Amino acid sequence: SALLLFISIMTMFMSGVVAIFEYDLKKIIALSTLSQLGMMMFSISLGLYELAFFHLLTHALFKALLFLCAGILIHGAGNTQDIRSFGGLSLNFPLVAVCMNLANLSLCGVPFLAGFYSKDLIVELACQYSWGIFVLLMMFICLSLTVLYSVRLTYLSFVGPYGGGTSISVCESDYSLVGPVVILSFTSLVSGPILSWLNFPAPVLIFLPVFLKWGALFFVGVSLLVMLSLQGLTYSYKWGAVSKFSGLMWFLPW
Repeated sequence: SALLLFISIMTMFMSGVVAIFEYDLKKIIALSTLSQLGMMMFSISLGLYELAFFHLLTHALFKALLFLCAGILIHGAGNTQDIRSFGGLSLNFPLVAVCMNLANLSLCGVPFLAGFYSKDLIVELACQYSWGIFVLLMMFICLSLTVLYSVRLTYLSFVGPYGGGTSISVCESDYSLVGPVVILSFTSLVSGPILSWLNFPAPVLIFLPVFLKWGALFFVGVSLLVMLSLQGLTYSYKWGAVSKFSGLMWFLPW
């Protein structure tokens, strides 16, 4: 279990760092999937098998929503996957922007969305284990990285300056495209508490000190502010080597 714990934490960390320097929309979402799989393996390494399955179910719903929204954006933006050519798409894709941000917030573990019910429970129960400060710190850093790449994706796609790519807003008039997105958005809102009541009919009582209880939300909030403040700046030349190293997925494909 110690080996699985180490591998799962390093998987979460690596995928989070790589996603921050990635510009391919599908790769960012795929790396976030890898990060959440690391979260599930982390839960299994602590012996929390039911929680890992619970997170698998909630994650499946909002990640399906995220991939569908990404597909609509790629289709509407002239079949480009480079998020640098997006920018300001919330004007052309208001419904998709709302649904995709809902999925992103759920992924980050924002309270009362689907991802919060499973993710926060894993984090709080992990805090009760005596694996040491390194494991806890790495877990919170990986949580922060999830928020960082999610906010970056949202900013560059919907809020930031226009990147010069083509954009067609007729996508939102096609109900075969938008219909499943709206349905999955609804499940991303309600599936968390429903699945929680089904999986854990008895209430879970967790005793933690205040700073650990608020730790996850604190890291989410700080990461949100940090990434919003950084988005106004371009990556300087000092980031070149780090960006190249991370952009090539730490040379793992080779």
